[in-house]
Amino acid sequence: MAEISRLPGPRADLWEWQVEGLCRDVGPETFFHPEGERGGARRRRDEAARALCLECPVIRECRAHALAVREPYGVWGGMTEDEREAHYQRERPVRAAS
Repeated sequence: MAEISRLPGPRADLWEWQVEGLCRDVGPETFFHPEGERGGARRRRDEAARALCLECPVIRECRAHALAVREPYGVWGGMTEDEREAHYQRERPVRAAS
């Protein structure tokens, strides 16, 4: 589940970028996998979503949003769930050995 405490407030100007997203004209099934989807089918769906994202004028805003609130599902800003998880792992601070 997304961390809603990290969501921006109710100010419309914080969300305006979404109006320009190319995903508004595409069904959510392009970006979110159905239960049990695996292997080639999932890879092809993810790639189709990512291709659309690469043409999107708000890819940076979308990606920043997804990373800030830790979106758990779907393709956001051209990043899959696995890519976002790998990003979080790289960004995790390294603790000093005692």
